[in-house]
Amino acid sequence: MGTFKVEIGVGDPQARESEPIEALVDTGATYTELPCSLLVRLGVQSHTRAEFLLADGRRTERDIGRTWVRLDGRREVTLVVFGDDTAQPLLGAVTLEEFRLAPDPVSQRLIPVPGLLMDSSTGDV
Repeated sequence: MGTFKVEIGVGDPQARESEPIEALVDTGATYTELPCSLLVRLGVQSHTRAEFLLADGRRTERDIGRTWVRLDGRREVTLVVFGDDTAQPLLGAVTLEEFRLAPDPVSQRLIPVPGLLMDSSTGDV
């Protein structure tokens, strides 16, 4: 799949302010990863720490928090990973699913997709 970047707004936990940032759309990343200094400046607090597997096979630990993200004219609270300040910000799969968006690598844009639910009366998806 081709990669491309989109502009997102990263907000403080109280949704009072937001900062624009360019993020690489990365469906191989579970969560959205943003520079630690940006998240700290916005007042985002870590509520847990977890181990992550990097693309090159190494393992690392990172803090995780929650904050508002603005994307495609909408706003949602999402999990964010406190990344290195020198690393490329990543828009991960969980945030994309929360916004019900999928990457279109040909046109290099995000497209709306329907959410999926199980039919509780039949057990079918």
